[in-house]
Amino acid sequence: MIVLKAPQSTVLSVLQSVSGIVERRHTLPILANVMLRKAGGSVQFTTSDLEIQIRTTAELGGDEGGFTTTVGARKLIDILRTMPADQTVSLESSQNKLILKGGKSRFTLQTLPAEDFPLVQESADFGPAFSVPQKTLKELLGQVAFAMAVHDIRYYLNGILFVAEGKQLSLVATDGHRLAFASATLDVEVPRQEVILPRKTVLELQRLLSDAGGEEQPMIELQFANNQARFRFGGMEFVTKLVEGKFPDYNRVIPKNHKNAVTLGRQALLASLQRTAILTSEKFKGVRLNLDPGSLRVASSNAEQEEAQDELDIDYGGDSIEIGFNVTYLIDALANMQQDMVKIELSDGNSSALITIPENNSFKYVVMPMRI
Repeated sequence: MIVLKAPQSTVLSVLQSVSGIVERRHTLPILANVMLRKAGGSVQFTTSDLEIQIRTTAELGGDEGGFTTTVGARKLIDILRTMPADQTVSLESSQNKLILKGGKSRFTLQTLPAEDFPLVQESADFGPAFSVPQKTLKELLGQVAFAMAVHDIRYYLNGILFVAEGKQLSLVATDGHRLAFASATLDVEVPRQEVILPRKTVLELQRLLSDAGGEEQPMIELQFANNQARFRFGGMEFVTKLVEGKFPDYNRVIPKNHKNAVTLGRQALLASLQRTAILTSEKFKGVRLNLDPGSLRVASSNAEQEEAQDELDIDYGGDSIEIGFNVTYLIDALANMQQDMVKIELSDGNSSALITIPENNSFKYVVMPMRI
């Protein structure tokens, strides 16, 4: 039976859209596979890692009729990538194997039965669905995702806090040393929901969401249950487990009423930090900032007794402050912003700094100082 027959570019893009979550090594070998379910001329592709499940359906020709199997996702993608984009490829079933043909090439691939494929048990009590533009969500994720923890034992930090209430959508991420907050105003009222999306889900959404704007911009539909979230967008259905646990009270972490503030060009500051970062020690990544009326000095040194110094002219008339930071934390925040100007608020050399966008409350970034 011919399962599908379509241009290489079409088949490859459908496969790539669902295969981001597939692990190359897994205790369950079948999870390295993609499940194909054929009904008439359309084929449904499903992948899972037991925590996340992605599903999409595409019209890909082939014979009429029903058929289900699973086949190695990465192998299929790797083979398709080597074929010309405009070549028609076909996938035929034959005695527990799938034969991929394109031009004069032919590949015989081993399959595993679809009934052994562990689908994610979807929750029965999803709340009301609401939609936001994909572009909005993608931008919010981009503004905070870099501050997520990686493999922290406080597992609730290995993800993003997602808070929807009224017309406000806020995302927060922290690894204990820094915190990023970003929010957007929605066109619709949404019921109050507060969930923690896992790190892998966040990275996958960033990869899949469209950043197209305009009148006809694509939307994403969101629904939450106690322990699951479901997203529908661009013909895909994405179900993920949520992180259980209590996220820290981010409002208490964001400092208020710092008495010293300086507004300066983001690009100039970023370039200065990138220069001085070259001579920081591998382990500590520390830079010293000296803020004086009219100037900001950035300095670093390392174990080989090498030193870097850079100075920026600024419009500042507050206290003189010397403070140390992990330079990576500052660079991450500045590199993930689009604006021309940034505002830095400080109290003294021992308190956390607040980085914001002038005249804009939608983004806040807090970074703890370090001793240097």
